[in-house]
Amino acid sequence: MCIFCKLVNKEIPSNTILESDEFLAFHDINPKAPVHILVIPKVHIDSFNEVSPQLMAKMTTFIHDVVKEVKIEKSGYRVITNVGENGGQEVGHLHFHILGGARLKWGHFSDADPQGHF
Repeated sequence: MCIFCKLVNKEIPSNTILESDEFLAFHDINPKAPVHILVIPKVHIDSFNEVSPQLMAKMTTFIHDVVKEVKIEKSGYRVITNVGENGGQEVGHLHFHILGGARLKWGHFSDADPQGHF
């Protein structure tokens, strides 16, 4: 069972922000911004490649609720999901990062090697 499924099952604690029947939002333990929240479906889905449009529509509404809960809907935020090894996915359970609380930079591509990949 993956670590996010263990969080859903309350086998390990999380610093929960918001929870519904289908989704869970909690603070990232290694934040990259003043506000860094992870949003996951409670059902195990490996990545964005496997998510249904129906579930994604519901998750969008939940993410809107989360950003309102932490009061960053007006100041701005970034929503990111990583897919696969080259995309930086570290946990094999669909999750979205919500980053905010400061003016965010866009410097994370500095270590990428784009040659021969297009």
